[in-house]
Amino acid sequence: MSYVIPAPIHPSVPVTGSVDTFPVHRIYCVGRNYVDHAKEMGHTGREAPFFFMKPSDAILPVPAGTTGALPYPAHTQDFQHEMELVVAIGKGGSDIGVDEALGHVWGYAAGLDMTRRDLQGEAKKLGRPWDTGKAFEQSAPIGPITPAAQAGDMGQAAITLHVNGAVRQSSTIDMLIWNVAETIADLSTYFTLPPGAVIYTGTPAGVAAVQRGDELVGAITGLDTLRVKVV
Repeated sequence: MSYVIPAPIHPSVPVTGSVDTFPVHRIYCVGRNYVDHAKEMGHTGREAPFFFMKPSDAILPVPAGTTGALPYPAHTQDFQHEMELVVAIGKGGSDIGVDEALGHVWGYAAGLDMTRRDLQGEAKKLGRPWDTGKAFEQSAPIGPITPAAQAGDMGQAAITLHVNGAVRQSSTIDMLIWNVAETIADLSTYFTLPPGAVIYTGTPAGVAAVQRGDELVGAITGLDTLRVKVV
């Protein structure tokens, strides 16, 4: 069998210390999952987690030791960064228990959920989907995935983002409203999580706009650093 048009290349992410790559099936994102970020966005309390998706080709893989080129997208004057811990699912399933959830994790990476905030804000006001604000090309930069056994205790890891050398975001993973295991368990009640799913787990406070020429450096303890330049 042949295709009537060229088949798309399946996106994948480098793996720390390996020539193999991790194939990306779906991208799930958790909204407002840090207390301080929820407050800066005008919300309080431990509301139930909510999710949105990006297409798999939103992935912008950045190999270790390199700087990725992040295109400034069209139709926005407010292109914002959101630094996040990314969870890579290696074992699929549905209705996964919290106590079993971490056994489904293949590894972890540093990632950015890039957002056209003005388009997202307008969509919120009109009660419309967020796709134009969140699900555009190369809106999900990601560093190499470190296997879970090598990553250490992600529950206590520090997470930071520097823009042009200045700290923009700084927190720890234990400040997640819904931790990794809880997030996987809840998400798996809505979707059958496939191997190859990646979950962007939420961002700390400090989200802000970037411009062409800005250099972003995202770091999470125990993982490869993510570096991109807006072009």
